[in-house]
Amino acid sequence: MPTIFEQTSIGAMTVENRFVRSATFEGMANGDGSCKDEVIDLTAELARGEVGLIISSHAYVEPSGRVRASQLGIHRDDLVPGLARMADVAHQNGSKIVAQLAHGGCRANDPAGELVGPSTMKLADDRMCRELSKEDIRQVVDAFRRGVERAMEAGFDGVQMHSAHGYLLSQFLSPYFNRRTDEYGGKLVNRARIHLEVLNAIRGAVGDEVPVLIKMNSDDFIDGGFTRKEMVEVAGMLENEGISAVEMSGGTALSPKDRGFSRPGIQAPGEEVYYLDAAKMYKDAVSAPLVLVGGIRTYSVARSLVEEGIADFISLSRPLIREPRLVRRWHEGDTSTATCIHCNQCFGPARSGEGMYCVAEYKQKQKKQSA
Repeated sequence: MPTIFEQTSIGAMTVENRFVRSATFEGMANGDGSCKDEVIDLTAELARGEVGLIISSHAYVEPSGRVRASQLGIHRDDLVPGLARMADVAHQNGSKIVAQLAHGGCRANDPAGELVGPSTMKLADDRMCRELSKEDIRQVVDAFRRGVERAMEAGFDGVQMHSAHGYLLSQFLSPYFNRRTDEYGGKLVNRARIHLEVLNAIRGAVGDEVPVLIKMNSDDFIDGGFTRKEMVEVAGMLENEGISAVEMSGGTALSPKDRGFSRPGIQAPGEEVYYLDAAKMYKDAVSAPLVLVGGIRTYSVARSLVEEGIADFISLSRPLIREPRLVRRWHEGDTSTATCIHCNQCFGPARSGEGMYCVAEYKQKQKKQSA
C-alpha cells in the first residue's frame, strides 16, 4: 500500500514524499518577467517545509501569452539566471522543482493589445480575441519548446504544461472557446492536437527521461465546455505519447465560484476534495500518475486519497500560502487541519504585483498588536 511520506518518483525524478506545491500565481516577478528575491525566498521556504515537489507558477512562453505584469517569464534567455536561483534553493533544501509553462491565450494581457486564441470571439469585457493561424500555432508550439530548453538550462527537474483554468491550451480543449473547423477543432482528437504537438516538441528537445507533466481541467463547469469524459480520453492520448503525470484541477474564470478551482470558504467534510469523482474516473482508465489538487486541507483526507489509490500525489495551493511549512508540520506529528480558511484574500496582493501573502493571517496579527 502506498504511503504519503514515502520516497517515490515521477518518471526518472525521485521525490521525497507525495506532496506537491501546485503552481500558484505569486505576483513576485518584475515587469520583464524576471524573478524578484521574494519568489526565491518563497521557494526556499517551501522546500524547508518539506514539500516533495514544487511547481513554479505559470511562466509565459511568449509575450503575447502574458496574463499579468508581475508574472514570471521564460520567453528570453536572459531570464535563465533568475530561474536558476529558484532551482538552486529548492535543491539545496531537499525539494525537486518543475517549471510550469503557459500561454494565456484569450486571457492574456498583451502590451501590444492583441489577444489570440483558438477562435475569433468577443470577450465579456468587449475585447476581441483573434483566431490563431496554423503558422501561429506552430510558433506557439516552438515557444513551449524553447521555454523547456531554458528550464533545463536553469536546472529545473522537469516541466509542466498548463492546460487548465481557461488559458490557451485549455481553450483549445474546450468547445466553448474552440469553434474551429480545421484539424485543430471539432472532434476531441483535433482539439487535443496542439497538446500532442507541444508534448512531442518537448520530448524532441529534452528526450524521454525528463519528467513532463500537464495540469488539466477535470471539467470546465460551463455550458458547452470541456467535460470529465473528455478529460479521461485526452489523458489517455497524452499517456500514449509519454506524459509523465497529470495534475487534475477544474474550472475557468467563467465558471460559477462554487465550481471553480478557488472555491471560497471551507467546504463541508464530504466535499473537501473538489474533483473526487473525476479522479476516480481517471484512475479507472489511465495509468499515468495522478496529482490531485482542489480543496484538500486535512491530513487524514490526503493520506486516505493516497492509501486508497485515488491519487498518487496530493497537490496543495492556498494552504501553503498561509503555512509554507504545513507538510513538515504534518510529518513531525502535528496533523491538525491546515489553518487556511480559503477566504481568497491572498489573490489581491498577488494580482496587484505586491506579492502573494496570507492577508487573513496578516490582519489577525495586526489586530493582536493593536489590542
